[in-house]
Amino acid sequence: MRSRYTAFALGDTVHLARTWHPATRPADLDADRGTDWLGLTIVRAAGGAPDDDGVVEFRARWRAGGVTGELHEVSRFRRLRGRWVYVDGIIDEAS
Repeated sequence: MRSRYTAFALGDTVHLARTWHPATRPADLDADRGTDWLGLTIVRAAGGAPDDDGVVEFRARWRAGGVTGELHEVSRFRRLRGRWVYVDGIIDEAS
């Protein structure tokens, strides 16, 4: 999760594609260069060895056009060929 956050912050779409499950990865990954990512807090993580499925809940703070906010998501990950990849997530719209 931390590497994906860093990839979003740096606009590294190659890393995002590499760490996204092929069944759910969008055909076109476009980095939003207008957003500054200000910090990441991992709320909880579950799963992992020996499981092949995991969950990460996080909060990521951002700023865009003078407005600040926070993305709160519960993300699902799956181990694929020995590496964790992002499957999908549920965004908390109330945050």
